[in-house]
Amino acid sequence: MVDSLRKPQENTQLDELRPGVKAPSKDTLLTPRFYTTDFDEMAKMDMSVNEDEVRAIIEEFRADYNRHHFVRTDVFDQSWEHIDGKTRELFIEFLERSCTAEFSGFLLYKELGRRLKDKNPLLAEGFNLMSRDEARHAGFLNKAMSDFNLQLDLGFLTKSKSYTFFKPKFIFYATYLSEKIGYWRYITIFRHLDSHPENRIYPIFQFFENWCQDENRHGDFFSAIMKAQPQFLNDWKAKLWCRFFLLSVFATMFLNDIQRSGFYASLGLDAREYDIHVIKKTNESAAKVFPIMLNVEHPDFFKHLDTASDASLEVSKIGKAEQPKPLKLLRQLPHIATIGVKMIQLYFMKPIDMAPARGVVR
Repeated sequence: MVDSLRKPQENTQLDELRPGVKAPSKDTLLTPRFYTTDFDEMAKMDMSVNEDEVRAIIEEFRADYNRHHFVRTDVFDQSWEHIDGKTRELFIEFLERSCTAEFSGFLLYKELGRRLKDKNPLLAEGFNLMSRDEARHAGFLNKAMSDFNLQLDLGFLTKSKSYTFFKPKFIFYATYLSEKIGYWRYITIFRHLDSHPENRIYPIFQFFENWCQDENRHGDFFSAIMKAQPQFLNDWKAKLWCRFFLLSVFATMFLNDIQRSGFYASLGLDAREYDIHVIKKTNESAAKVFPIMLNVEHPDFFKHLDTASDASLEVSKIGKAEQPKPLKLLRQLPHIATIGVKMIQLYFMKPIDMAPARGVVR
């Protein structure tokens, strides 16, 4: 007889803070980060140049189209023991990384709403409403983890994670891209599984169609803010920083997903083809607001990412070896250097200037 209360053998390798509570993954260059910023600088921002668009998006937030969307139905009420082995491990990691990223957004937006409440109430309302959405997403994902006998202690996560300081304009670049790439990731998975329901291994993917619209609206909010601050978009420094953040977001996703290609294979997706599609779509979306877009059609663009990804796999493989840390680091260094060289080559690949296509934001 199967003991439904016993954790599957594969879960024993996952570190736990206490029974049923997963220890947070160790921070690396590729893990989701928590952010803080200069709240005073953000409070002083004048939205008047693009206030109508900002208010229109906040009105959409108020409508709360997904108010009743994140409700677990009886389709979840079953055993998920058939998702086992490496697939189970990768799926739990997917849920954890997604939950951590959503919770990171919640903390940042909630703090912005609190700090800006009296000084910039328009932005404060927008951030508070977005924090509502991010809290729902994180809670829904954390509840999904409980179907695999694990959850994250989000309170512990709040206190234990280190926070990265970004100036407001960098927050806008990073979060805009995070929300837009999140939209394209979710809608692409949803559309694929809608066409191939036999690969829908877990019901959370059925929620992605409406879910991704939250991500899209959040991205539009940051786009509207940046348009109200043309100094973030119009000079040569903006072009360099936008290029940096586009490449950082795309490369991070690509290297992460290729390392976890088994998870995407379980959904009937090829991780590389999936990432190429998401990168191209996000690049097109970003071109509507950023002064440049990356030339992802250049014949060397994805070749460089492939080489960096191969090196990243080697770094990960060596990191798991039973060897002294200094020796592992020595073995990893050539591969880390390869990743660095490829990122430099990608960064200096000539981007596409969007100003002639749509005019400079004023």
